[in-house]
Amino acid sequence: MRVVLVGKGQMLCALIEGCRACRGVEIAGVFRYENLIMPEWRLRLSDFFKPSVENTLIKKYKLKDLRFSSVNSKEFRQFLLENNIDLMLVGTWREKIKREIFEVPKLASVNVHPSLLPKYRGPNPYLQVIKNRENFSGFTFHLIDEKFDNGAILYQKRIDILPYYTSKELRDRTVFEVREALPEFLVALDKGEIIPVEQSEALATYFPNIEEDEMMLDFERESAVEIMARVKALYPWLPCYVTIGKEFYIPNPYEMEIIKECPKGIRLEGDTITAGCRCGYGLVMRKVKKYRS
Repeated sequence: MRVVLVGKGQMLCALIEGCRACRGVEIAGVFRYENLIMPEWRLRLSDFFKPSVENTLIKKYKLKDLRFSSVNSKEFRQFLLENNIDLMLVGTWREKIKREIFEVPKLASVNVHPSLLPKYRGPNPYLQVIKNRENFSGFTFHLIDEKFDNGAILYQKRIDILPYYTSKELRDRTVFEVREALPEFLVALDKGEIIPVEQSEALATYFPNIEEDEMMLDFERESAVEIMARVKALYPWLPCYVTIGKEFYIPNPYEMEIIKECPKGIRLEGDTITAGCRCGYGLVMRKVKKYRS
């Protein structure tokens, strides 16, 4: 099976490692998102001085590093045709892939989405499931069609969300499980043992990117549980802020505790903030850092 990989970051790395662990799979090329968004001179500097994790793997395994103007370009389509690609695997990509591209691979074009579709469609399910205090999440291998996160489901796996998880832990666990599941999935797909299941629109949910004002914590409007969940959800991508006077402080998502009795108001003692919340409970945030612009 000849495979081309398209993606970014840890999810792309999981696809590389998972394909390499599957006997009979040949990676014909890797189209990383950096190659799409960076000018060539800047990319070369970045690859030399501060290489990404995916570029490190590409060099380690001597894979073909693809560079095209778009996943929808004529040049990329020609590459798929000339190399007799059986399968295109996509993990973290912002472009909507056109039909004339996803129909080229002989077997299928498959996206990896880090939620149990049709729940939590959208750009960052890790963040949203933590923010909404879900007990579990998962990932989905699904066929690519002309809508984001919409194609028929091929394979899913549930992942429990442990109480200490931030979005970072959930992402790390998810990409690990994707890597582990990929060889079995590829074998079953190649043998024709997988039956696509259409997604139910009645069960579908979609969550967009968060707004900037969600980074500001408001203890008078939200409960301690809601605030703790949001701090954990936004980490490691964005900080949350606590305002005290004219100063801003960034909570540590691993150093928070809900207490039952706490008067309203915000108190700062050393590197610890104690805040009374709308629910009547309090939130103790230790090892906070003062924001410095």
